[in-house]
Amino acid sequence: MEDFDVLSTLLQAQEPELYTIPTHAQGPQGELPLTPKMLREWASGDLFGLTQNVGMGWEPAKVANKHILMISTQGGIRAEDGSPIALGYHTGHWEVGRLLRAAAGEFKHAGAVPFAAYVSDPCDGRSQGTAGMFDSLPYRNDAAMVMRRLIRSLPTRKAVLGVATCDKGLPATMMALASLRQMPGILVPGGVTLPPEHGEDAGKIQTIGVRYVHGDISLEDAAQLGCRACATPGGGCQFLGTAATAQVVGEALGMAIPHSALAPSGEPIWEALATQSARALLHQVQLGMGMQDVVTDAAVRNAMVVHAAFGGSTNLLLHIPAIAHAAGLRTPTISDWQEINRQVPRLVSVLPNGPVDHPTVRVFLAGGVPEVMLHLRRHGLLDTSVKTCTGHTLDDVLSWWEQSERRQKVRARLLEADGVQPDDVIMTPELARERGMTSTVMFPVGNIAPEGSVIKSTAIDPSVVDEDGVYRHTGPARVFTSERAAMAAIKEGSIQAGNIIVLMGRGPGGTGMEETYQLTAALKYLPFGKHVALVTDARFSGVSTGACIGLVGPEALTGGPIGKVRDGDIIQIVLDRENLHGEINVIGDGERTFTPGEGAILLRERPPHPDLAPDPLLPDDTRLWAALQAASGGVWRGAIYDVDRIIAVIEAGRKALDMPAP
Repeated sequence: MEDFDVLSTLLQAQEPELYTIPTHAQGPQGELPLTPKMLREWASGDLFGLTQNVGMGWEPAKVANKHILMISTQGGIRAEDGSPIALGYHTGHWEVGRLLRAAAGEFKHAGAVPFAAYVSDPCDGRSQGTAGMFDSLPYRNDAAMVMRRLIRSLPTRKAVLGVATCDKGLPATMMALASLRQMPGILVPGGVTLPPEHGEDAGKIQTIGVRYVHGDISLEDAAQLGCRACATPGGGCQFLGTAATAQVVGEALGMAIPHSALAPSGEPIWEALATQSARALLHQVQLGMGMQDVVTDAAVRNAMVVHAAFGGSTNLLLHIPAIAHAAGLRTPTISDWQEINRQVPRLVSVLPNGPVDHPTVRVFLAGGVPEVMLHLRRHGLLDTSVKTCTGHTLDDVLSWWEQSERRQKVRARLLEADGVQPDDVIMTPELARERGMTSTVMFPVGNIAPEGSVIKSTAIDPSVVDEDGVYRHTGPARVFTSERAAMAAIKEGSIQAGNIIVLMGRGPGGTGMEETYQLTAALKYLPFGKHVALVTDARFSGVSTGACIGLVGPEALTGGPIGKVRDGDIIQIVLDRENLHGEINVIGDGERTFTPGEGAILLRERPPHPDLAPDPLLPDDTRLWAALQAASGGVWRGAIYDVDRIIAVIEAGRKALDMPAP
């Protein structure tokens, strides 16, 4: 009886009106705008779709008008006044519903019928240092696949508008839009959150734990600073991390309208972007354009050039190839990235690269992507003949921007509001060179990384770089097979200046290639951290700084030499930031020193580290992702799913195992 009492408490409804249950309804008034041709030729699903449209409340006479699909990463439940009913995972998807409303209103005003579908996204900041990070990169491919399925599941769509903001949801949305090929599409970036008037940005605030342990911050300060770091409720983080860089790349590809990346979320100029984007998408429909007219090989190269000029997140080395593959294009190689980064000057002074840590909203006010592209055009670094989502060429767009009232007003606002000269945020190549700004991405090789690795060399503290522009560090290896153990060593004080942390087994097969931002952030904000280097087969957050070398290949769990490094091995790192050449080699074992060639032999003959294994919490979903992306060409092809290659590998495996075909 006691169990029944509990059930009654849980399930019994007291309100009598709950049981006044109707069994019929009158239904919508009016009639569908059917024609004999529609009844003879349309599929039954298309006809039934009109019935569904009326059932959801659309005016019957207009349900057959042009159908426009909006997909977004919206998360949480907001009340009309913006207060939370249920929280999302992050500010980046909290306010994007307002962009959808604005775009939908414009579509409706133009006589079209808007539809909305959702694939919400996780937050890399929320999952840092947890097993949730094991799903971060794999989510991108899954989300892009679900978005494509949702797009195809509305067969009457005439065009697609995508709204997204952050690290994995935005690249997934761009992959889905790029796959449209002959159909019009457009991207609306979700913008950025504002920094607090007094406090810390969303990157630095993620280090309050380690700073408290080291006595660099009080409990009271940690609580107060942590409370205000996300100063406004919507938008991506205030630094040029993966989210902000992805917004920049989406606009540079021509998928988003000019000066839409990095807009301050919630502000009128941000909301207006959705209305303008909706107009541009309808214009594409009128012109008969498709995404294949926008996302071309030349557009992809332009995006890589703009990425270099901004000093963007290294995670876009994974996402740009994936977008290109989704569009049916050639995927960029390491050689392409090296060539571009040697040619293109870095022009943007922004968190976390500096030299002055301007938040991303200042980059927007300084002119954002089109302002940077003006400088690049003047130096002949862009193909401006490419078509953009506006239906006009990039050359036309940049010429419009150069003389536009919008450009004059936002740049004047930056000076008025913050006393910052726009040309100190987005610089000419000459000024950037004068201020010592170097190119961004380097791909070190060596006996630890024979297939290569990557580092954002601009993020190394200038005080540890020699006068000739070369970073040199030789020191003993401190080896870890889990991020948790490495973080504990930093908090306990057992990591010392001069050490080189080697974090192995954290690549695709070990953790889904987790981000290790809590390590890099801890090193940045501890006094001795700039004298510690990090080498790993994992990857880094776009806000990471320091001598942090990631994506080391081959990964440890596939037999890569990084998995054979031992505590006390002497590692030599040499990174030439001027010529973008770098090496990472084991040159000693604590008892003797030797050449990089001798070190390669030592590593080849050693067994793997005894503690090396996939993380015990690695989900089967991520194991499957790791296998499929490896069969597709691996990390340097963007961790994509290449269906033809996957099928070929499965067929070869079946034959090798002498298995019958299904």
